[in-house]
Amino acid sequence: MTTKPNIGLTDDQRVGVCEILNGRLADEYVLYTKTRKYHWNVTGLEFSQLHAFFEVQYDILEEAIDEIAERVRQLGFMAIGTLDEFKTLSKIKEKPGHNPGAVEMIRDLLHDHETVITQLRQDIDTTADKYHDMGTSDFLTAQLETHEKMAWMLRAHLEGE
Repeated sequence: MTTKPNIGLTDDQRVGVCEILNGRLADEYVLYTKTRKYHWNVTGLEFSQLHAFFEVQYDILEEAIDEIAERVRQLGFMAIGTLDEFKTLSKIKEKPGHNPGAVEMIRDLLHDHETVITQLRQDIDTTADKYHDMGTSDFLTAQLETHEKMAWMLRAHLEGE
């Protein structure tokens, strides 16, 4: 027997919030996958530094994936978990067969983080203003701050280019 959460949110509020969260879960998973791919395939004079840097970044994304999925479960719903669902719901676009150089990898990941940041800003407002879920709004704010830091680190690699 499953007991739905009695946490001061209506079913409709929880459904709306979980749709948002599953969308961000999809973004995180696709971005994680791209970062892993770049970790595996980076070459050039900065190989060692970027290989390690990308690993740090995908580790952070892997943690975010788990936290978002657990937030969905806390609200009483199932987290998505298939590649088809991730691809369908993600705002991040893949480029199958495209293997860019190191600088383009950094630019691509920076663009993706900025896409996530922009979406998170909208989602923070929606979860607070429309669904009155300050817990999820606060949770998403922490995700936003993480992506802002990751974007800053990527941007720093491009300075002087």
